[in-house]
Amino acid sequence: MRFSRSTAATVFVSGALVLTLSALAYPAMLGVEKTSTDQARIIANTPYGPLTEADRDFVVKVRAAGLWEYPLGEMSLERGTTEAMKEAGKHLIVGHAGLDEMCRKIAPELGITLPNQASPQQQQFVATVDSKTGKEFDSTAVSIMRVTHGQIFPVIAKIRANTQNSLVRQLADLANDTVLDHMTVLEQTGLVNQDQVNFQQTNPPKMPVEQLTPPPPQPGSPVLVLKPRPDLGVNTASPTPSPSGTVR
Repeated sequence: MRFSRSTAATVFVSGALVLTLSALAYPAMLGVEKTSTDQARIIANTPYGPLTEADRDFVVKVRAAGLWEYPLGEMSLERGTTEAMKEAGKHLIVGHAGLDEMCRKIAPELGITLPNQASPQQQQFVATVDSKTGKEFDSTAVSIMRVTHGQIFPVIAKIRANTQNSLVRQLADLANDTVLDHMTVLEQTGLVNQDQVNFQQTNPPKMPVEQLTPPPPQPGSPVLVLKPRPDLGVNTASPTPSPSGTVR
Protein backbone atom coordinates (compact mmCIF):
# COMPACT_ATOMS: atom_id res chain seq x y z
CA MET A 1 0.00 0.00 0.00
CA ARG A 2 1.29 3.44 -0.87
CA PHE A 3 0.68 6.53 1.24
CA SER A 4 0.79 10.13 0.21
CA ARG A 5 3.13 12.41 2.13
CA SER A 6 0.19 14.09 3.84
CA THR A 7 -1.29 10.73 4.85
CA ALA A 8 2.01 9.55 6.23
CA ALA A 9 2.49 12.75 8.19
CA THR A 10 -0.97 12.32 9.66
CA VAL A 11 -0.14 8.78 10.82
CA PHE A 12 3.14 9.89 12.33
CA VAL A 13 1.53 12.81 14.12
CA SER A 14 -1.22 10.61 15.52
CA GLY A 15 1.22 8.16 17.01
CA ALA A 16 3.50 10.83 18.35
CA LEU A 17 0.65 12.39 20.29
CA VAL A 18 -0.04 9.15 22.11
CA LEU A 19 3.64 8.64 22.75
CA THR A 20 4.17 11.79 24.74
CA LEU A 21 1.07 11.11 26.83
CA SER A 22 2.06 7.49 27.35
CA ALA A 23 4.59 8.38 30.02
CA LEU A 24 1.65 8.38 32.42
CA ALA A 25 1.80 4.59 32.46
CA TYR A 26 5.45 4.43 33.51
CA PRO A 27 5.00 4.32 37.32
CA ALA A 28 3.03 1.08 36.95
CA MET A 29 6.16 -0.54 35.51
CA LEU A 30 7.94 0.21 38.76
CA GLY A 31 5.35 -1.56 40.86
CA VAL A 32 3.81 1.65 42.15
CA GLU A 33 0.20 1.32 43.18
CA LYS A 34 -1.85 3.24 40.64
CA THR A 35 -5.49 4.29 40.57
CA SER A 36 -6.46 5.28 37.05
CA THR A 37 -9.73 6.86 38.13
CA ASP A 38 -8.36 9.16 40.81
CA GLN A 39 -5.39 11.23 39.72
CA ALA A 40 -6.02 13.51 42.70
CA ARG A 41 -5.20 10.71 45.15
CA ILE A 42 -2.32 11.69 47.43
CA ILE A 43 0.46 9.10 47.19
CA ALA A 44 3.05 10.84 49.41
CA ASN A 45 3.35 13.69 51.87
CA THR A 46 6.56 15.58 51.22
CA PRO A 47 8.23 18.68 52.74
CA TYR A 48 7.08 20.52 49.60
CA GLY A 49 3.42 19.60 49.93
CA PRO A 50 1.31 16.54 49.12
CA LEU A 51 2.19 14.61 45.95
CA THR A 52 -0.70 13.26 43.91
CA GLU A 53 -0.74 10.65 41.17
CA ALA A 54 -1.20 13.45 38.65
CA ASP A 55 1.84 15.27 40.05
CA ARG A 56 4.02 12.18 39.84
CA ASP A 57 2.84 11.33 36.35
CA PHE A 58 3.52 14.87 35.19
CA VAL A 59 7.17 14.74 36.31
CA VAL A 60 7.64 11.40 34.54
CA LYS A 61 5.90 12.70 31.43
CA VAL A 62 8.11 15.78 31.18
CA ARG A 63 11.23 13.64 31.56
CA ALA A 64 10.05 11.13 28.93
CA ALA A 65 9.20 13.90 26.46
CA GLY A 66 12.75 15.18 26.57
CA LEU A 67 14.19 11.74 25.87
CA TRP A 68 12.81 11.82 22.33
CA GLU A 69 12.21 15.50 21.61
CA TYR A 70 15.78 16.51 22.47
CA PRO A 71 17.18 14.16 19.77
CA LEU A 72 14.67 15.57 17.28
CA GLY A 73 15.96 19.03 18.15
CA GLU A 74 19.51 17.90 17.41
CA MET A 75 18.41 16.47 14.05
CA SER A 76 16.54 19.66 13.20
CA LEU A 77 19.54 21.81 13.99
CA GLU A 78 21.84 19.66 11.88
CA ARG A 79 19.58 18.72 8.97
CA GLY A 80 16.83 21.34 8.79
CA THR A 81 16.68 22.90 5.32
CA THR A 82 15.79 26.41 6.49
CA GLU A 83 17.08 28.79 9.13
CA ALA A 84 13.67 28.69 10.82
CA MET A 85 13.92 24.91 11.09
CA LYS A 86 17.41 25.10 12.56
CA GLU A 87 16.21 27.75 15.02
CA ALA A 88 13.38 25.46 16.11
CA GLY A 89 15.97 22.75 16.70
CA LYS A 90 17.98 25.04 18.97
CA HIS A 91 14.91 25.83 21.06
CA LEU A 92 13.95 22.16 21.40
CA ILE A 93 17.44 21.29 22.62
CA VAL A 94 17.77 24.14 25.10
CA GLY A 95 14.19 23.88 26.36
CA HIS A 96 14.25 20.17 27.04
CA ALA A 97 17.70 20.33 28.61
CA GLY A 98 16.31 22.88 31.06
CA LEU A 99 13.22 20.83 31.84
CA ASP A 100 15.32 17.70 32.21
CA GLU A 101 17.62 19.42 34.69
CA MET A 102 14.66 20.37 36.84
CA CYS A 103 13.14 16.88 36.62
CA ARG A 104 16.42 15.32 37.75
CA LYS A 105 16.66 17.81 40.59
CA ILE A 106 13.17 17.36 42.01
CA ALA A 107 12.60 13.65 41.39
CA PRO A 108 14.81 12.44 44.28
CA GLU A 109 13.19 14.97 46.61
CA LEU A 110 9.77 13.57 45.73
CA GLY A 111 10.71 9.88 45.57
CA ILE A 112 10.06 9.61 41.82
CA THR A 113 12.05 7.22 39.62
CA LEU A 114 12.77 8.63 36.16
CA PRO A 115 13.09 6.64 32.92
CA ASN A 116 16.36 6.64 30.99
CA GLN A 117 14.81 5.69 27.66
CA ALA A 118 11.79 6.78 25.71
CA SER A 119 9.07 4.24 24.97
CA PRO A 120 9.51 1.82 22.04
CA GLN A 121 7.09 3.84 19.93
CA GLN A 122 8.74 7.12 20.86
CA GLN A 123 12.07 5.71 19.76
CA GLN A 124 10.46 4.57 16.51
CA PHE A 125 9.15 8.03 15.81
CA VAL A 126 12.62 9.48 16.21
CA ALA A 127 13.82 6.83 13.75
CA THR A 128 10.99 7.75 11.37
CA VAL A 129 11.99 11.41 11.31
CA ASP A 130 15.62 10.35 10.97
CA SER A 131 14.74 8.39 7.83
CA LYS A 132 13.43 11.51 6.05
CA THR A 133 15.47 13.98 4.06
CA GLY A 134 15.06 17.51 2.74
CA LYS A 135 11.67 19.16 2.94
CA GLU A 136 10.01 15.91 3.97
CA PHE A 137 12.25 15.79 7.02
CA ASP A 138 11.18 19.32 7.95
CA SER A 139 7.45 18.74 7.49
CA THR A 140 7.37 15.39 9.29
CA ALA A 141 9.32 16.68 12.29
CA VAL A 142 7.25 19.87 12.59
CA SER A 143 3.94 18.01 12.29
CA ILE A 144 4.82 15.58 15.06
CA MET A 145 6.23 18.20 17.39
CA ARG A 146 3.49 20.78 16.99
CA VAL A 147 0.72 18.29 17.79
CA THR A 148 2.45 16.90 20.87
CA HIS A 149 3.25 20.34 22.25
CA GLY A 150 -0.30 21.51 21.63
CA GLN A 151 -1.69 18.51 23.49
CA ILE A 152 0.53 18.92 26.54
CA PHE A 153 -0.15 22.64 26.88
CA PRO A 154 -3.57 22.34 28.60
CA VAL A 155 -2.26 19.48 30.76
CA ILE A 156 0.42 21.79 32.12
CA ALA A 157 -2.19 24.42 32.92
CA LYS A 158 -4.29 21.89 34.82
CA ILE A 159 -1.33 20.70 36.87
CA ARG A 160 -0.29 24.28 37.62
CA ALA A 161 -3.81 25.17 38.74
CA ASN A 162 -4.35 22.13 40.95
CA THR A 163 -1.04 20.96 42.43
CA GLN A 164 -0.30 21.66 46.09
CA ASN A 165 3.34 20.63 45.70
CA SER A 166 5.73 23.56 45.32
CA LEU A 167 8.34 21.60 43.32
CA VAL A 168 5.77 20.33 40.85
CA ARG A 169 4.45 23.88 40.59
CA GLN A 170 7.92 25.13 39.67
CA LEU A 171 8.22 22.45 36.97
CA ALA A 172 4.81 23.39 35.58
CA ASP A 173 5.84 27.05 35.42
CA LEU A 174 8.96 26.19 33.42
CA ALA A 175 7.11 23.71 31.22
CA ASN A 176 4.44 26.29 30.41
CA ASP A 177 7.02 28.82 29.19
CA THR A 178 9.03 26.19 27.33
CA VAL A 179 6.12 24.58 25.50
CA LEU A 180 4.74 27.98 24.49
CA ASP A 181 8.17 28.86 23.11
CA HIS A 182 8.39 25.58 21.21
CA MET A 183 4.95 25.96 19.65
CA THR A 184 5.92 29.46 18.57
CA VAL A 185 9.17 28.52 16.84
CA LEU A 186 7.55 25.51 15.19
CA GLU A 187 4.83 27.76 13.79
CA GLN A 188 7.48 30.13 12.53
CA THR A 189 8.75 27.43 10.16
CA GLY A 190 5.60 27.96 8.07
CA LEU A 191 4.98 24.20 8.01
CA VAL A 192 2.11 23.95 10.50
CA ASN A 193 -1.27 22.99 9.08
CA GLN A 194 -3.54 24.26 11.84
CA ASP A 195 -6.62 22.30 10.75
CA GLN A 196 -4.67 19.06 10.82
CA VAL A 197 -3.07 19.97 14.14
CA ASN A 198 -6.45 20.69 15.74
CA PHE A 199 -7.87 17.40 14.49
CA GLN A 200 -4.92 15.32 15.66
CA GLN A 201 -4.84 16.97 19.09
CA THR A 202 -8.43 16.02 19.76
CA ASN A 203 -8.53 12.58 18.06
CA PRO A 204 -5.56 10.55 19.25
CA PRO A 205 -5.51 6.87 18.23
CA LYS A 206 -5.40 4.00 20.68
CA MET A 207 -2.09 2.16 20.96
CA PRO A 208 -0.94 -0.97 22.87
CA VAL A 209 0.22 -0.05 26.37
CA GLU A 210 3.45 -2.01 26.04
CA GLN A 211 4.47 0.17 23.10
CA LEU A 212 3.76 3.35 24.99
CA THR A 213 5.63 2.80 28.24
CA PRO A 214 9.27 3.81 28.75
CA PRO A 215 11.28 0.85 30.06
CA PRO A 216 12.34 1.10 33.71
CA PRO A 217 15.98 2.00 34.30
CA GLN A 218 18.45 -0.77 35.04
CA PRO A 219 19.13 -1.11 38.79
CA GLY A 220 22.05 1.08 39.78
CA SER A 221 22.32 2.76 36.40
CA PRO A 222 23.12 6.50 36.42
CA VAL A 223 20.39 8.90 35.40
CA LEU A 224 20.84 9.96 31.77
CA VAL A 225 21.58 13.67 31.42
CA LEU A 226 20.39 15.76 28.47
CA LYS A 227 23.37 18.01 27.84
CA PRO A 228 22.76 21.73 28.45
CA ARG A 229 23.61 23.90 25.44
CA PRO A 230 24.08 27.51 26.58
CA ASP A 231 26.32 27.95 23.54
CA LEU A 232 23.23 27.94 21.31
CA GLY A 233 22.27 31.33 22.76
CA VAL A 234 18.48 31.00 22.85
CA ASN A 235 15.97 31.84 25.57
CA THR A 236 13.07 29.39 25.77
CA ALA A 237 11.34 31.20 28.63
CA SER A 238 10.30 34.31 26.65
CA PRO A 239 8.81 33.32 23.28
CA THR A 240 8.46 35.94 20.57
CA PRO A 241 4.97 36.09 19.01
CA SER A 242 4.72 34.52 15.58
CA PRO A 243 4.72 37.06 12.75
CA SER A 244 1.51 37.07 10.73
CA GLY A 245 1.37 34.75 7.79
CA THR A 246 3.78 32.12 9.08
CA VAL A 247 1.12 29.61 10.12
CA ARG A 248 -1.03 27.99 7.52
